[in-house]
Amino acid sequence: MATATRTLVFFKHMMEKLTDEVSVFGNFPTMFTAIGRRDGNLCLYGSRRRHEAWLRFADADGNIVADNIHPSAYQDYIGESVDPNSFMKAPYYKPLGFPDGIYRVGPAARLNMARQCGSPLAVEALNEFRSAHKEISLSSFHNHYARLIEIVFAIERMEQILQQPEILSKDIRAEAKAYEPEGVGIIEAPRGTLIHHYKVDGNGMMTGANLIVATAHNTLAMNRGLKQVADEYLSGHEVTEGVLNRMEGLIRSFDPCLNCATHADGSMALTVDLTDREGNLKQRIARTR
Repeated sequence: MATATRTLVFFKHMMEKLTDEVSVFGNFPTMFTAIGRRDGNLCLYGSRRRHEAWLRFADADGNIVADNIHPSAYQDYIGESVDPNSFMKAPYYKPLGFPDGIYRVGPAARLNMARQCGSPLAVEALNEFRSAHKEISLSSFHNHYARLIEIVFAIERMEQILQQPEILSKDIRAEAKAYEPEGVGIIEAPRGTLIHHYKVDGNGMMTGANLIVATAHNTLAMNRGLKQVADEYLSGHEVTEGVLNRMEGLIRSFDPCLNCATHADGSMALTVDLTDREGNLKQRIARTR
């Protein structure tokens, strides 16, 4: 907790020097999605048995537009568009269609949709964040700030759970349940909403699977964010080191996991092509790990 709170203080002071980046790093109106508790507090996972947390969508002002979505109904609300230029599909909110149904997931999205955190230090940190940066944050750069608040929340929740006497109870039994040929699970991973959907046959062999991970949910927002950074910092004549740094910074604010990996040690592999209006390549600059 000491490390988390110390880092939170450090980052708050650093934010004061990064107002330009905050203003253009993925700063535009989109929808948000996350699982949410009935009481509105921050939630990272729910209990299907107690029906305490379901998937929900909010608009750019934080208004809930779809709520209490059962995991098995996710395909009624989330479509997946195929992009011929990418190996990754682009999810969108079905009622608005593609690409108007762009939405974001992750730490800032979760805090945008939560009334409060439900633990003392995290509540204090969230209130301070909202007083300085509005109730609803549209800048993806705030994912870093929100992630630190969530770490404080998670540590407090772990302490609360560890203090419950039931955690040391010897009266624990796992019971086998009826065979289910299909199942859907949704939780909030550190990067954002994680959906796993599996189908199996009578022999327990996999017959179908669909995974929508946080990086996929955010792919439309990352693409739009890169364009926003390029519009702000690219002169049209030369790709500078500063432009590359800001493009990398935008991508890192989403913490993408393109190959199921964590943050790279050192520079992120990155290639930027500068073309004229006729599509002629004027400059190519690349970074390799």
